[in-house]
Amino acid sequence: MSLLSIEHVRLLDRESPGRLLLDDICLDLDAGELVAIWGKRRSGRSSLLHLACGLVQPDGGGVRFEGRALRGPAAIGDGIAYCSASFRVGEAWPLERELIEVQLARGVPRRRARARAQEALARTGAHELSGRLLRTLRGAEQVRAMLALALTSTPRLLLVDDVVAGVELVQRRSILRLLRSLADDGLAVLTSTDEIPALAGADRALTLSEGRLHGRLAPELAEVVQLRASASA
Repeated sequence: MSLLSIEHVRLLDRESPGRLLLDDICLDLDAGELVAIWGKRRSGRSSLLHLACGLVQPDGGGVRFEGRALRGPAAIGDGIAYCSASFRVGEAWPLERELIEVQLARGVPRRRARARAQEALARTGAHELSGRLLRTLRGAEQVRAMLALALTSTPRLLLVDDVVAGVELVQRRSILRLLRSLADDGLAVLTSTDEIPALAGADRALTLSEGRLHGRLAPELAEVVQLRASASA
């Protein structure tokens, strides 16, 4: 069973009545995988990520996380973390305090919340940003901050929309390496982008066009090797 299964999903375009934004979308994602979706502006790639975390409900088909049907955004913070380039939270606070306060609001004890915040800052290379006000962060700093915020919920599925939007060219490779390392640590990571170089490091790179998803939609299974019984068995 895949961690995330998107099964024959259809989605109507809310901005253009009658237009089918996504048509018969199928996608499986396993723990430890980094999957990147490329699509042009208004191709539906952001909507696909919204479907994957329950922010949007499909007009047909279904979405399952760990075998359970998603019926809304309740799984965000409970196994699923969603990040986007429009990251905005309590911008009057320094980053570390924001990471702590978000956890306190979820009922995490303060000591544990502080420890998780420090771990997330270190894991994303954002420790030097801990005392910075969120409204002062730009580009790669902002991406690292939003990833740190996501990691405080200890997700199993990480969704990152417009992964390198606003990030300078010289800093993009380090962000993509960070996502690759998070997948190597066992997270399932699904990203979207409209820039071909941002597909680097992905286990699977898919294309979304005219409502359809193209590419390898399910992870390849390992080859089955037949074992022979030893002569002494």
